[in-house]
Order: sequence, then C-alpha cells, then structure tokens
Amino acid sequence: MDVVTAAIIMINGLWLFLPAMVPNSAAVLFGGGRTIDSGRKWKGKRIFGNGKTWKGFFGGALTGIIIGMIMIDISFFFDNKNFWGFGPFWGNISVIVCLAFGAVLGDLMGAFIKRRLGLKRGEKAPILDQYDFVFGALLVTAIFNFNWVYSTYFEGWNILALIFLLLIMFGLHRVANIVAYKKGLKKEPW
Repeated sequence: MDVVTAAIIMINGLWLFLPAMVPNSAAVLFGGGRTIDSGRKWKGKRIFGNGKTWKGFFGGALTGIIIGMIMIDISFFFDNKNFWGFGPFWGNISVIVCLAFGAVLGDLMGAFIKRRLGLKRGEKAPILDQYDFVFGALLVTAIFNFNWVYSTYFEGWNILALIFLLLIMFGLHRVANIVAYKKGLKKEPW
C-alpha cells in the first residue's frame, strides 16, 4: 500500500464519520429545557445530570442527520450510486441516522458512567469524554448496518481509518471544547 492510498482511506473514514462528530457540539447549541432524567436518581445519584436535555439530544442528532443529508446531496453531483461511501440511497439514510443518534446515545451513556463514578457535570473523565460518542456511534451503526461499519473501519487496510479516527478525535474534541468555552457555550474547556 502506498502513502496516498493510506491517506485517502484515513480521510474517507474521517469524512464518513462527520454525521457522528457534529451532534455533540450541536447539542450544546440546542441545550436547555427539560432534562432527560427529569431529576430522577438511580442508587442515590442522578441518572444523567442537568447537562443532558431533550432539546440537546434531538437537536444534536438532527443536526448530524442534516449534515449527512447535505453530504449525500453534494455527492449526488459526483457519483449518484455510492454517495461517497455511505452506500445505496436508503442504506445511507440508515447509516447517517445511526451515526447521529448513536453519537448522542454514546454521550448520554458517558454521562451515566460519570454519574456512577461520582463525577459531577463538567468534571474531566479522560478517554470517556473524548470517545463515548465514537463508541456509541459505531455500536449503534454496527447493530443496524454491520457490513458498512466492518467494510469502512475494520476490513483489511480500512482499519487505518479507525486508527486515524481514534488518534485525531482526541485533538478535535479538545479544539471544539476550547472554542465552545471561549464563546461562552461551555463552562469548562474540556
């Protein structure tokens, strides 16, 4: 394998993951309102906490879906059969929806784990903070579109796409949080 092919595989993997990368950032913009757990507790601790709202959950997921649909629309002009790696039209809708909702579900499960560990909203949880949405997006998408996840991130040299995604995600997550912090959208820069 040459360097150009490896770079294309890695960039393609990152590009195709965009509908999962956008929802958590967008959720901050839509946040507020009724919390998902409605203040309920489980074993004496909040289930998710005040940072997880219905508006943020659905607003974030729908933003990821819209980004995916724009990607499909753009790709239609170049290749109306493959949609830049999402697959046939109805299959790609399923992949995009699973990536977007999987990302916010992964983030929600991250909050659940943080509450079980006794961490308060906004406290650092290295690895969990950066990768909960990645795991959630890949898991939900694999449940409904296993072949797509396997062929895009695991099969043969496409594992480079997953490795690249995991390596770059830490930095991208950090930059997005610093920008949101400086714009007053987040209370912590992590």
